[in-house]
Amino acid sequence: MAWPPRAWKEPHVGAGGAHKDTSGPSPLVFCLCGREQPIFTTRAHVFQIDPNTKKNWVPASKQAVTVSYFYDVTRNSYRIISVDGAKVIINSTITPNMTFTKTSQKFGQWADSRANTVFGLGFSSEQQLTKFAEKFLEVKEAARLARDKSQEKIETSSNHSQASSINGTDDEKASHAGPADTHLKSENDKLKIALTQSAANVKKWEVELQTLRESNARLTAALQESAASAEQWKRQFSVCRDENDRLRHKIDELEEQCSEINREKEKNTQLKRRIEELESELREKETELKDLRKQSEIIPQLMSECEYVSEKLEAAERDNQNLEDKVRSLKTDIEESKYRQRHLKVELKNFLEVLDGKIDDLHDFRRGLSKLGTDN
Repeated sequence: MAWPPRAWKEPHVGAGGAHKDTSGPSPLVFCLCGREQPIFTTRAHVFQIDPNTKKNWVPASKQAVTVSYFYDVTRNSYRIISVDGAKVIINSTITPNMTFTKTSQKFGQWADSRANTVFGLGFSSEQQLTKFAEKFLEVKEAARLARDKSQEKIETSSNHSQASSINGTDDEKASHAGPADTHLKSENDKLKIALTQSAANVKKWEVELQTLRESNARLTAALQESAASAEQWKRQFSVCRDENDRLRHKIDELEEQCSEINREKEKNTQLKRRIEELESELREKETELKDLRKQSEIIPQLMSECEYVSEKLEAAERDNQNLEDKVRSLKTDIEESKYRQRHLKVELKNFLEVLDGKIDDLHDFRRGLSKLGTDN
């Protein structure tokens, strides 16, 4: 059977290495009239085998609880007892036939045929498991010895009863044989003394029983008070948990607000940078505007120059027209003389090249003036 996969917390260890139980009343409350005494105590998580599947472990305690070995003086027997609050989760009488098995480094188990179940214990360390297993062997051996002694006593008592029966027959014969009044009187006195002592013991036991009952009542009241305190602590814990949830929600809201503030700060920073860029562009535009104003002051002068150039252009056009007329007349003169024509062609070609250059210059100059006027 596999050990359940869970991590065990380190248990609280009291003085002398004994583990203290703070989860409920001591197992002594459930012992019979104080005749059982704890001989070994530890803490562990308690499991029982699932009665349906006989394979899986079912937790019998929500946390580590006290597990103790108890010795019954009257019955000369040993038990393992564990209590979780007011609930007894282990009450197993150890017999010589039982076996404690280690299934892992921190888990062990044993079967109890009387309880018809299998108990499992999960410890916080391998050392605690080893100590518990060693104590189980010791108690098992002590139970075996107690069983053997009990059988020997039964056999001895049987033999003694048979011998007493035989001796009683001989004594009756002897009493018939002689007087025994003195012997019977002394035996009667002894019986009276024994009866008186037994009556005193009964009263003593009644006082002890009453004391134990009062102690049990006090422990029950303390248990009820602790249960009420536990309920109060649960309510306080619930209130604290709700308050904690509310504070966490408030913290989340504040963090969201802080995030929004940071985003707004980032936007403001970007806007400041944009404003600075716009101011720089505005200064540049103002500079350009000043330059344009300065240029606008010289526009009248440019206009007068443009008019002068236009007049010259018109004069040039008139000259061009005259020249064209001359060209036509020259073409007529060319027909008259080949010799003169060759020389005239050369001169005319040179003249036309110069003229074309001037015309192109004039046209370019006119286009520039027109463009300048259009831009203004």
